[in-house]
Amino acid sequence: MAPALRLTKNCELKGIVTGTPSKVERWQKEYGIADRNVYDYESLPRIADNPDIYVVFLLVPTSLHAKYSIMAAEAGKHVWCEKPMAMNVEECQAIIDACERNKVSLSIGYRMQHEPNTQTVIQFAEEKPYGPIRNIRAVAGGFSDDHTGWRMDPKMGGGALYDMGVYSINAIRYASGEEPVRVVRARQWADRPDVFTEVDENTEFDLELPSGVIAYGKASRFDNENRLRVEAEKGWYQLQPMQSYNGVKGETSDGKKLNQEIENQQARQMDNEALAILEQRPPVVPAEEGLRDVRIVTAIIEAARTGKAVNLRAAAARGVPRL
Repeated sequence: MAPALRLTKNCELKGIVTGTPSKVERWQKEYGIADRNVYDYESLPRIADNPDIYVVFLLVPTSLHAKYSIMAAEAGKHVWCEKPMAMNVEECQAIIDACERNKVSLSIGYRMQHEPNTQTVIQFAEEKPYGPIRNIRAVAGGFSDDHTGWRMDPKMGGGALYDMGVYSINAIRYASGEEPVRVVRARQWADRPDVFTEVDENTEFDLELPSGVIAYGKASRFDNENRLRVEAEKGWYQLQPMQSYNGVKGETSDGKKLNQEIENQQARQMDNEALAILEQRPPVVPAEEGLRDVRIVTAIIEAARTGKAVNLRAAAARGVPRL
């Protein structure tokens, strides 16, 4: 993320929070960070007295998002929270409440809504140039041989569903322009069960949309498929890859190429969200995006565990109804 900040027009890296003192000197030298702008996790509340810093970008494990997002909000700083927003709906709502209470902006770190080819797909959902949507398939996969760190710990938000599945869920939502009403079925498994002993290596699921469409989603740390495909009455369109840092590309059934390029997705994301703060506009990717995806994540886990469908409208009523 720090290298991307160098490509922004509206942002500047002014401070860091780290639990590893040995990293401080290198960061200070590379980014010109003043001593007064270096924090550890215990001293973070002192950021309230630092006029150099306007925004705190949370890039910690998912299980820590709520704690430090709330801490940043209570310090009076705007919050950018990496995806997934939190471990559960209750934590998401606690972050939202803290930001509202302290009158600071809150955005979720989804890159794709800032990416031009994805924006075209979002426009297709609104305008239906290929007629009514009949089917959606969203797969966020990428083979990983890194079996260390917090992404292998279920208590910290590890596993394919939390890490990659939110891309598939979010893609189904923006490609359809609809909010899923039911997790029809879900399954979690490991292709390398000797390695993935505590977290899912793969999760697949079917989401029912209000239109009646059943959308298929998958998250995998084994398969390399990375694609969003939408089939409609009069044609189809797809993005492949749909969420690569190296660029998103796609095509349509009538030969159109979805291949607009931007220099850096994260830089575009941060510039857009910074401009929203400066112009006192709502975030491009508001907190509701994160909460809705996390609600679906937890419903998928329940459906996989029980083997039964989960009604998302009922889950919303049981959980947090204020959105």
